[in-house]
Amino acid sequence: MEFRPCIDIHNGKVKQLVGASVRDCGDQAAENYVAREGAAWYAKLFAQRELKNGHVVMLNHKDSPYYEETKRQALEALRAYPGGLQIGGGITAETAQEYLDAGASHVIITSYVFQNGTISFEHLYRLMETIGRNHLILDLSCRKRDGRYYIVTDRWQKYTNVELSPDILTMLASFCDEFLIHGVDAEGKRSGIEEELIEMLGRWNQIPITYAGGIHTFEDIDKIRNAGKDRIHITIGTALDIYGGHMGLDEVTRYVRAEGRD
Repeated sequence: MEFRPCIDIHNGKVKQLVGASVRDCGDQAAENYVAREGAAWYAKLFAQRELKNGHVVMLNHKDSPYYEETKRQALEALRAYPGGLQIGGGITAETAQEYLDAGASHVIITSYVFQNGTISFEHLYRLMETIGRNHLILDLSCRKRDGRYYIVTDRWQKYTNVELSPDILTMLASFCDEFLIHGVDAEGKRSGIEEELIEMLGRWNQIPITYAGGIHTFEDIDKIRNAGKDRIHITIGTALDIYGGHMGLDEVTRYVRAEGRD
């Protein structure tokens, strides 16, 4: 297990938001925390602590008047910690190389691959041709509907018809280096983790997976560690002290690295 930090950027500012609350119309979102510091400040903080593989997420649509400032902040973060961060948010096969050249280790893709409610193999193969499997992370963030988890896109606003299952994970694993999976209904609420989802991921676990959503206690970390056999990585956002929460960044880092446990 690794602790992988996050930098979410919305309207040109580092924020922590309530999951699925982002709206393209008016660039609105329910905010838990708005940082005074820029994205590069957080990138340097994570670099100092040797926290690698954190993800930077740009949460504005490319047509937003805030998009260029959000992108600028994201690029500054990548340049501040070259090779230490992954990036997602509206990236395509045509734009991915720009972010890799700026210092990203991987690009994170959702909406470009999941088109019209299903998987676009055309776009998957185009990504293979342009950046290769080793630089690609597929974001399979999901929400529950009728008792099943479905992959969601467009800042988690749209359900696809693709159910997250072991078979889907196995098939998509041949196209990417890792998966990033938010339990969207728990994201930003400090309400506990999606245990059913984590148990499924723990049973599968063939390539690296980072889980995010609802982690707000050390007990949550232990549950993920046990269900995932110590192989599922975690992201914590709203609950961290650097984002206005009650869990100390350094304490979480020590705990996940097993220095703080008996």
